[in-house]
Amino acid sequence: MNLPPQQTATDILRSLVGRPDAEFHEGQREAIDALVTDRSRALVVQRTGWGKSAVYFIATLLLRQQGAGPTILVSPLLALMRDQVAAAARAGVTAASLNSANTHEWESIKERLAKNEIDVLLVSPERLNNPRFRDEQLPELVRRTGLLVVDEAHCISDWGHDFRPDYRRLRTLIAELPSGVPVLATTATANSRVVADVAEQLSVDTHGPQANTVVTIRGPLARASLRLGALRLPDSKARLGWLLTHLGEMQGSGIIYALTVSAAEDTARLLREAGHEVLAYTGRTDPADREAAEAKLKNNEVKALVATSALGMGFDKPDLGFVIHLGAPSSPVAYYQQVGRAGRATDNADVLLLPGREDPEIWHYFATASMPDDRRARAVLDALDAESGPLSTPALEALVDLRRTPLELLLKVLDVDGAVSKVQGGWRSTGNPWVYDAERYERIAAERVAEQQSMLDYETTTGCRMEFLQRALDDPTAAPCGRCDRCTTAWYDSSVSTGDQATAETALQRVGAVIEPRTQWPTGASERGVAVKGRIATDERVEPGRALARLTDLGWGGTLRHLFAAGSHDEPATAALIQACAKVLGEWPWSERPAAIVSMPSRRRPALVRSIAEGLSQLGRLPHLGSLELVGAGPDGAPGGNSVYRLSSVWQRFEVSEQMASELDVLAGRPVLLVDDLVDSRWTMTVAGRELRRHGSGPVLPFALALQM
Repeated sequence: MNLPPQQTATDILRSLVGRPDAEFHEGQREAIDALVTDRSRALVVQRTGWGKSAVYFIATLLLRQQGAGPTILVSPLLALMRDQVAAAARAGVTAASLNSANTHEWESIKERLAKNEIDVLLVSPERLNNPRFRDEQLPELVRRTGLLVVDEAHCISDWGHDFRPDYRRLRTLIAELPSGVPVLATTATANSRVVADVAEQLSVDTHGPQANTVVTIRGPLARASLRLGALRLPDSKARLGWLLTHLGEMQGSGIIYALTVSAAEDTARLLREAGHEVLAYTGRTDPADREAAEAKLKNNEVKALVATSALGMGFDKPDLGFVIHLGAPSSPVAYYQQVGRAGRATDNADVLLLPGREDPEIWHYFATASMPDDRRARAVLDALDAESGPLSTPALEALVDLRRTPLELLLKVLDVDGAVSKVQGGWRSTGNPWVYDAERYERIAAERVAEQQSMLDYETTTGCRMEFLQRALDDPTAAPCGRCDRCTTAWYDSSVSTGDQATAETALQRVGAVIEPRTQWPTGASERGVAVKGRIATDERVEPGRALARLTDLGWGGTLRHLFAAGSHDEPATAALIQACAKVLGEWPWSERPAAIVSMPSRRRPALVRSIAEGLSQLGRLPHLGSLELVGAGPDGAPGGNSVYRLSSVWQRFEVSEQMASELDVLAGRPVLLVDDLVDSRWTMTVAGRELRRHGSGPVLPFALALQM
């Protein structure tokens, strides 16, 4: 028996939420009708926990009852996909995903799709442009698609806080859909500019002269369950001390967000050593360990995950009790998105920001150009134009001065713009003209700066914090929440126990970060006149080294960021800095103690490098053999760039003097400590260490003040 659509939709809703009296939230029924009855395109902007997934699961089942094909759900993250597959099962929807973690299931999923056994197929935006998937599977999927859903749709917009070029390709996919196939885009974090941009992407139509009308359903973004607050403490040791003192008092289990991988890992270690059940969750965490950590948090087996933004969109634990930020995200919109993990199905959840003075420095440090740089884009296009066939990313990397990650990002942007195309074997130029839109990219860059200032304003606002976040999202219903520390009084205890602060200070004084040695010459080095390839000979490579700290570390990282800041003066190291370096050496588990010290010939900070080498020489009673000599003007590359360019810029630019060679000969193959100020690509240390080894040195142990990775 075919039930009336409204009754059927309500029955599905009640099955989904497990309540026989459940009714639709305001706007849900309207969105479902737009998709199922009107076959329209809809953009839903609603707060986290409103029930956006209920809309597309119910619409899917209703459309499937009418004979429609499967829904394609574009989803950005593995964690989000896992939650969505589980939620679909609860709604009686058969879902499957194609992602990098389940390649062994792909053939089975293809067979189930062919048999029409799958209601929802989840794919990442990157998968849509995989040449084999795009050419062999996507055309048939598009032909059969009953509904296209774009989750976290703010990623489409380059005005958004989390712009992803791969999402921009969805415009092409939408244009290729058969006439009458409904499209749904959902997000909880979009201001008016992003909403307009996303709606424009959804409206594209190749089947007629008129753009499709997009129904925008926007609701209030206030989260009544959240109690917001911000507590500025004087320094990192006070903030970590506060966590040690008060984490156990927080209700339930939650998330502690940190701005950097090293901060997340260091904080998790500190809290575990103090007896708190926590785990680190970062982009460096193994995928299987990430999945296990998510499960432990959902099952309340840990007090918290200490996470970077790698744990973000779509993570679904309805009873998450708190979110604490150890350092602020770079925009109120990003902050709203992260705190939205809490209190989705509870009446109360606490959200506290512990901002740091170093936050703007870290924002600047991580500021990456998601928009193309004209000079580098031209270099990429010229390299592709010069080839008759496709170029792989590693081959292209050898021809242009860009590291792998920014090169891949630039290629995605150029692909979206139609200037390049991803094919089997790599990338090729399409020959289409490409114009650098400098004005637009400058406006977007200015918007990012304004967002950072707005985040600083959030910290110091005297008004309601929830209202502030709503206004940042252009929510017309913004009003005081009556719960935050501005509407009432501070709901959190600002005190830090003396013992906990001392424990935090001890942890922050920890020193030592491993400098992994290069073992392989970069592919394509010969393109830059460096005649090496394959593995670096064992007797020419450096040993694993040490740095005092990473630039992103919570402890010494702050001191080092100031030391290496633009415009800083070259000065000898302080006694405290030299003592900290000596501590690194004292904790270094080398197999044989170095017999001498050699310093790098720094052009930017000669006084600093020389003082470190001489200070360690005195403390360790090791002879300082002086500095390597520069050949000609020395290295000719700028900071940044990819491995091939970085290697070529330092290749044959250092030499061992006759005096140093004779002193190395006297050491009879014993280890040498090679001292520099900052390690980034590791090619400077690799080439300098090779030169020392070729002149009779024993094992070369790299040491630097800072590691920039």
